[in-house]
Amino acid sequence: TLPSISTVTATLTKRQAILFTSTLSLASSFNFLNLTSKLPLSLSQLLQDDELQQQEDLVVNLFQEASPSVVFIKDIELTKVPENSSNEVLLNEDIDAKVEGTGSGFIWDKFGHIVTNYHVVAKLATDTSGLQRCKVFLVDAKGNSFSREGKLIGFDPAYDLAVLKVDVDGYEIKPVVLGDSKNLHVGQSCFAIGNPYGYENTLTTGVVSGLGREIPSPNGRAIRGAIQTDAAINAGNSGGPLIDSHGHVVGVNTATFTRKGTGASSGVNFAIPIDTVIRNVPNLIVYGTPYSNRF
Repeated sequence: TLPSISTVTATLTKRQAILFTSTLSLASSFNFLNLTSKLPLSLSQLLQDDELQQQEDLVVNLFQEASPSVVFIKDIELTKVPENSSNEVLLNEDIDAKVEGTGSGFIWDKFGHIVTNYHVVAKLATDTSGLQRCKVFLVDAKGNSFSREGKLIGFDPAYDLAVLKVDVDGYEIKPVVLGDSKNLHVGQSCFAIGNPYGYENTLTTGVVSGLGREIPSPNGRAIRGAIQTDAAINAGNSGGPLIDSHGHVVGVNTATFTRKGTGASSGVNFAIPIDTVIRNVPNLIVYGTPYSNRF
């Protein structure tokens, strides 16, 4: 006996329902799998973007905290001997003076002591004409810019270090935070702040590329324990701070290796380790030399 049309229809309808339900179930499964496969990717991207933003914020904050402690130094030669020693001569440098060179430095303490490289102020240190001057540009803790004459009170060519003293009466200045160089590791991040080619408050970034290097000092003696970095250091950066990720000064930017005849940096740059600086600067401030003259 053949099944009735109604029986066939009912059977087909039942099969279609099962097939439709199965298809719907499979489609839902695929959609769910597709959704869940996309979710981790989106979440991962969001996390990566957030991490990048945090890293950028850290560098921005580091620069904002450290840059007020970095100074711009101009090496000036007067065209005539001034009638007095007031700062008026320096404030009118364009009239009777010319800029011989520029460099960087950083605020050592709240009393106005500035640490820089000896080679930045070498002309002032060896001046016999009375025409050499040093002008220091600073920013106080409130963000106000001002400039003062820098008096050379101590220097050590053997370590390429010098200390200037500026009058900061009426201004609250922000000394750097000193770190240590003995615990540095190759590969960790570092930052250089200075005034390359006269461009003030320039930040460059890199890593510690090497430790324990030897570089020549202005008097020919080897400076041992120098820090090698690929953070760009150019003319005008000399004397500025090399800073770690915590904003602590770990070195004094001093030299860059250049290919002969090109003058172009090769990414091989050097800083005097801050541990060496900490040992020498107090004597330079008190005695004017790297060694105690008490005996």
